[in-house]
Amino acid sequence: MNSNILPSDKIALLGAIDPDAMAPGTVSTPWIPFQDYVNAMFVIMLGQLGSGATVSAKLEQAQDATGTGAKDIEGKAIVDMTQGGTNQSDSQAIINCRADALDVTERYTHFRLSLTVAGAASDVAALVVATDCRQDPVPTGTTIDQIV
Repeated sequence: MNSNILPSDKIALLGAIDPDAMAPGTVSTPWIPFQDYVNAMFVIMLGQLGSGATVSAKLEQAQDATGTGAKDIEGKAIVDMTQGGTNQSDSQAIINCRADALDVTERYTHFRLSLTVAGAASDVAALVVATDCRQDPVPTGTTIDQIV
């Protein structure tokens, strides 16, 4: 183990859905190429959910960066998180995904996270991180302003 290696040298932040009060609808990360990584983790973060709100999230795959042939990645969706009943405000969910979950037979190479809010506006955010990069240095997303 090399204690001089920083976590940001091993883990790439590839995308984000910025924290915000989101009206009912769907927001997605851009399509991200998966060929440089073995594993990805999608962290969904909920703030205050509106009265009667439901939040869902799923992973999708495509054959290129424009979304050609877009379809869901099987088994990569969270159970809806809700405000009603057991209030799931201020909670998180994680979806793990390996590169081999993509339909490589049909040449699917890109993935994205789609986050849907229904019922009422709610505070949401998400991060897409990847590990086990096949190249050095680890590439990161274009929205990162600083690494300290």
